[in-house]
Amino acid sequence: MRLGPPASECRVFTFRDGLLSSFGHDLELVVARFDVQVDEKLRRVDASFDAASVRVARGLRDGVELPNAPSADERRQIEDNVRRDVLDANRHPEIRFRSTRVTDVEGGFDVAGKLQLHGKERDIIVALRRAGDRYVADVPIEQPDFGIRPYSAFLGTLRVKPRVVVRVSFPAPA
Repeated sequence: MRLGPPASECRVFTFRDGLLSSFGHDLELVVARFDVQVDEKLRRVDASFDAASVRVARGLRDGVELPNAPSADERRQIEDNVRRDVLDANRHPEIRFRSTRVTDVEGGFDVAGKLQLHGKERDIIVALRRAGDRYVADVPIEQPDFGIRPYSAFLGTLRVKPRVVVRVSFPAPA
């Protein structure tokens, strides 16, 4: 089975921190290009995400969408910063996940595997759970574990927290 946009989604949630964090906003980003291959018979998952395809979906404050933030210019600047300074998409154009074990659990699966991000590889476990007619996984990622320095501005008084959450969602088979 092959999964990808538009039926499947990959979103990244970032959270603000620092002395000036009250002036900033959290972000919901979308990975526009990705491909997930699931071999149900062999119980394997192989996923590839295009690091240059990250786009700003919306700005949030305390979980509530900010209607006019970020502006179109700010969105372009954020997307450029993510591609260039955070993910270094020219040197690391692909983010990969390959499963090593899939375990049945109540309500879904625990998928253990290796995540390659920003030139580093780490073991992670993806808790994939059924939510209505979809499978959803929220995966916390500590950016420094992958050699990523979280974005900061204004001498660090406004910055992104080291932990981001990646949410993958796709239709559950009938």
